[in-house]
Amino acid sequence: MNFLARREYARAELEHRLARKGVESGVIADCLDTLAEQGLQSDARFAESFVRARVLRGQGVRRIKSELSQRGVASEVQRRAIAEVEAQENVDWFALAADTLARRFSTPGDSPKERARRERFLASRGFEFDQIRHALACL
Repeated sequence: MNFLARREYARAELEHRLARKGVESGVIADCLDTLAEQGLQSDARFAESFVRARVLRGQGVRRIKSELSQRGVASEVQRRAIAEVEAQENVDWFALAADTLARRFSTPGDSPKERARRERFLASRGFEFDQIRHALACL
């Protein structure tokens, strides 16, 4: 409960944290099942909150999915969370890529080396190739 009082956690994250504290795996499973039944822990709710926060940070779908996978969230839950946030927040990944690039750089780059630097920046943020091209064209 102390963990969940601060922020949402994925089930796998809680399992890992509790195991590090020396709690037995059977006790962990029972506890997390009870929390899920009571609606206190939900991977879907965690994923939606996580996606929303990452969109506000200017990150793309590829990076968001990767980070959710690292936290043990199932791919179907990831897909639903991204779709839900896209619908609620009217997320335009192309515009988000352009905004993210504009916050960091003022020009698309004069040389191929500078353009490649901007492309790497957006790729590291998880944007798709088409979104990167669009963002460079918008600067």
